[in-house]
Amino acid sequence: MTVSHADLSNDALREMIDRLLAAQLDLRALPSNLDEACRYALLAPGKRLRPILVLRTAAALGGDIEAAHLPTAAIEMVHAFSLVHDDLPAMDDDDLRRGRPTVHVRFGEPMAILVGDLLSGMAFELIGRRMADPTLAGRLCGELSTATGDMIVGQVYDTLGGFPESLDDRTKVEMIARYKTGALIRCACRMGAIVAGASNDELARITSYGEAIGVMFQVIDDLLDVTQTTEHLGKKAGKDNDAGKLTSPGVMGIDAARAYVDDLRRTAIEALAEFGPEAGPLRELCETMAVRTR
Repeated sequence: MTVSHADLSNDALREMIDRLLAAQLDLRALPSNLDEACRYALLAPGKRLRPILVLRTAAALGGDIEAAHLPTAAIEMVHAFSLVHDDLPAMDDDDLRRGRPTVHVRFGEPMAILVGDLLSGMAFELIGRRMADPTLAGRLCGELSTATGDMIVGQVYDTLGGFPESLDDRTKVEMIARYKTGALIRCACRMGAIVAGASNDELARITSYGEAIGVMFQVIDDLLDVTQTTEHLGKKAGKDNDAGKLTSPGVMGIDAARAYVDDLRRTAIEALAEFGPEAGPLRELCETMAVRTR
């Protein structure tokens, strides 16, 4: 049965996504300590932006929300794996995530590494082994694997460098945003469109939308890191500056970074111009993301 996205709020979608994620873990026979740690990582309170984008995009193009359930769960598993590993002492060394102790603080570093590994593998298992259409499953696995690789490239740029020679700092910052954060957000939009059977033109427009909001999300994260408190964010503020990382406000200045956000917002909205009212929730998500404070 086709479910109208207009009938579901983002809060309702988050509840649905959380039930879906929990159900996937229920299907896996895991050691009790690994199961507890996986649930802690995967079901932590969060925006669920990426899975919501899969569902909203599928619905905007006339697809069935239920048909997008498995890729929806898969992309959130990849996102959760990335957060668990990013927080490790060898990476960003964070002790707070979403207002709670990070996974390695709560369960220890070995378990945190293994939780991330498991969630990454389960994501591809869901699509590759449980989707009924093997052709569609293969295409979605390709999308998600490419985005996962790009996300890791972005993390390398962010933490270890390795940029091509002769790039200015602004270009480097834009590359970090496009890869580290933008890749998975763009992938979420593309996966939803693919599930809905998007035409090449529709997929190109959705890709432009996803690229713009993906970069915008990271630029806003950079801004929040220097303008909000740890208590408000639920994670340590000022850490990027303390680590000497390249960030949008650090390179452009706060005002220019905010102007860049507005440019990206307009680009995203323009990419949806050919879509009708069914794409309204995607437009609303963009507008909301542009002014978020956490």
